[in-house]
Amino acid sequence: MASPTSTNPAHAHFESFLQAQLCQDVLSSFQELCGALGLEPGGGLPQYHKIKDQLNYWSAKSLWTKLDKRAGQPVYQQGRACTSTKCLVVGAGPCGLRVAVELALLGARVVLVEKRTKFSRHNVLHLWPFTIHDLRALGAKKFYGRFCTGTLDHISIRQLQLLLLKVALLLGVEIHWGVTFTGLQPPPRKGSGWHAQLQPNPPAQLANYEFDVLISAAGGKFVPEGFKVREMRGKLAIGITANFVNGRTVEETQVPEISGVARIYNQSFFQSLLKATGIDLENIVYYKDDTHYFVMTAKKQCLLRLGVLRQDWPDTDRLLGSANVVPEALQRFARAAADFATHGKLGKLEFAQDAHGQPDVSAFDFTSMMRAESSARVQEKHGARLLLGLVGDCLVEPFWPLGTGVARGFLAAFDAAWMVKRWAEGAESLEVLAERESLYQLLSQTSPENMHRNVAQYGLDPATRYPNLNLRAVTPNQVRDLYDVLAKEPVQRNNDKTDTGMPATGSAGTQEELLRWCQEQTAGYPGVHVSDLSSSWADGLALCALVHRLQPGLLEPSELQGLGALEATAWALKVAENELGITPVVSAQAVVAGSDPLGLIAYLSHFHSAFKSTAHSPGPVSQASPGTSSAVLFLSKLQRTLQRSRAKENAEDAGGKKLRLEMEAETPSTEVPPDPEPGVPLTPPSQHQEAGAGDLCALCGEHLYVLERLCVNGHFFHRSCFRCHTCEATLWPGGYEQHPGDGHFYCLQHLPQPDHKEEGSDRGPESPELLTPSENSMPPGLSTPTASQEGASPVPDPSQPTRRQIRLSSPERQRLSSLNLTPDPEMEPPPKPPRSCSALARHALESSFVGWGLPVQSPQVLLLSSCGHGEGGKRESLLQ
Repeated sequence: MASPTSTNPAHAHFESFLQAQLCQDVLSSFQELCGALGLEPGGGLPQYHKIKDQLNYWSAKSLWTKLDKRAGQPVYQQGRACTSTKCLVVGAGPCGLRVAVELALLGARVVLVEKRTKFSRHNVLHLWPFTIHDLRALGAKKFYGRFCTGTLDHISIRQLQLLLLKVALLLGVEIHWGVTFTGLQPPPRKGSGWHAQLQPNPPAQLANYEFDVLISAAGGKFVPEGFKVREMRGKLAIGITANFVNGRTVEETQVPEISGVARIYNQSFFQSLLKATGIDLENIVYYKDDTHYFVMTAKKQCLLRLGVLRQDWPDTDRLLGSANVVPEALQRFARAAADFATHGKLGKLEFAQDAHGQPDVSAFDFTSMMRAESSARVQEKHGARLLLGLVGDCLVEPFWPLGTGVARGFLAAFDAAWMVKRWAEGAESLEVLAERESLYQLLSQTSPENMHRNVAQYGLDPATRYPNLNLRAVTPNQVRDLYDVLAKEPVQRNNDKTDTGMPATGSAGTQEELLRWCQEQTAGYPGVHVSDLSSSWADGLALCALVHRLQPGLLEPSELQGLGALEATAWALKVAENELGITPVVSAQAVVAGSDPLGLIAYLSHFHSAFKSTAHSPGPVSQASPGTSSAVLFLSKLQRTLQRSRAKENAEDAGGKKLRLEMEAETPSTEVPPDPEPGVPLTPPSQHQEAGAGDLCALCGEHLYVLERLCVNGHFFHRSCFRCHTCEATLWPGGYEQHPGDGHFYCLQHLPQPDHKEEGSDRGPESPELLTPSENSMPPGLSTPTASQEGASPVPDPSQPTRRQIRLSSPERQRLSSLNLTPDPEMEPPPKPPRSCSALARHALESSFVGWGLPVQSPQVLLLSSCGHGEGGKRESLLQ
């Protein structure tokens, strides 16, 4: 059979490309292959299909079969999922190359920059089963024949980078070597895009490259600006890694590997090591790959005794710094430990060379690990949005004894690529960030035991990898701080809807900007010192000062005398709602107690959004400015009376028990106070009217959380409890009204006419509307109904207070039950009022024929009156 190279010269270049073992050889052979095929490297998936079409001989077809199977998964949508997305990947480590491969399979244009020019890391990585299957599916055996042969489950970093580099080049990833990413260059004007700051002297094509996704895989020492990193440190543990030349002799191949020996499980081995060499270790691992790789944990006192460390320093960086480590002593230490662990069967151990041409042995502190607080962010300027993601060591540094580094790194790469896919699909920015952070919470918990067992099903979709997946573990409202707007533009965008219906707290840019604005607005008021967005508002002074600054005529000091912090805060909330149109999303009790900082921040952001353009004078208020004297007098008097609070108690009945009703049962005209005219100060609330009960639903009496809270006319409700009093349908803004007579809320369809109760007794039979049982349905000219008939259609008596049915909350019903109100046992229980239109019509029709010889069975209703009768203060009356 003729060799493939005899018929097509490109076949020889392709075979050289597959077998290349140095980074420069891979790049040069691929450049020659593209030249022979008439292609330009970095052409994306179309380039891959062109290469595949021209290299169709048997050796290449086996690789195309594997790559086509991966690219044919539905999640990639035949390479059209992200065709309009431009990505920049920083770092050609295993995780950076792996995410670049996934982005290329999605159809995105991918550009990768790497500051190094060669792969030289010999350290060996432990592979989980799913990583082995994943790499085999990408053709790892075609690029590296010894990949995980037999029971081997590890690979050197250099070999892993080489095989992923080859896959990325075939899939059309554009790679630039010797280029250092130094930062981002925001768009200078509207209509332009994001660029990268690169050194030294990048080519014009790369310098002008505009992208909308940045994936950083540049290692733990480089994290893009805006990300916060947290250090996790344990007890000092000094790790030592050493790589020795692998001669691949028969004797070397027969030496067994050491997957991990710890002192706690094999004390005799470590005691023998200490007695023979003076080396005191905690554990040791030996893997055989391109090199003989050893990693061990040494005790500090042993290193000091053997002269590896010159001096003991409390600071870890200084302890293991190059100035405090003796290289020759460290090499003797590592060689002696490796020789003892392998019983001297490796022969004369020679160190492999690192990237600088020095012996590949080093000491490091692996107990200090860095972890990013968030895995993604979004930045926007001049309308151009940039999605930033972290993978690899700059996301979370691995704990090497657990062997989780590359496995969790690959999972993070898949999650980042999934995030880009959701971004390209047009999902809301905050939704994309929330899903990514939900996946990030799972990353540190993953292990081969708690993931899906069938590794063959693993793919880009997180549901194929994580068995207990909840993409809504983090809500969009929790990731608002991950959306940065660099230009002075409103943060709220049409495609960024909140899950609470409230304006984004990011409308103030950041919490620092919101705090600075509040400080400017309250400056100059005595006793007001705003230093944060929680405790500084507990005394009510700051909130009153903010309202007074925005509308000086709303609050007068004479009307606030005697109010405590709770009442002053409640009044400020009510004034802001009625006069400034700012709906409270937090109760006065929560503000004073500081128990709901998120709600307070959201509430203050309403002020900022509504009045941020209002001109004000920074610093103390000038004496000549209007309203200054009243503000100073107001807060001075309020401050002197903060320690006092008025004690007003409702009238108690003879038994000493108070019945708290939802509304005062005077005349209907006084139950719901009319909205005050603008500029007219409101009457201060008394203690029993304080809105601190906003932590409880006014209907069900259960606890309220800020995300489910709805405020209507100063009362707080669950959204699910705020329903029409007739049909019990959920009420929405603009679709309900409160009846001035009974105080209940109705949908517009079932809202009673406002004159039913007031004028029902004066209306003639010519009225076309059907009257409810509670209305006067007597036609004119008929005799006055009996007491039983009055129960069905009571007529208001000027000499008696109005009595009507009221709706009680759960706490009120409990207090009512304690009064032991027991009706006559011979009396029939009150029937449930009819609800259907047919029942209402039939009842009204029967009532209209009273006195015509037809018997009428009127319901017996237990009514409560808020006013007492006589000394006993009876609150119930039974109408028959």
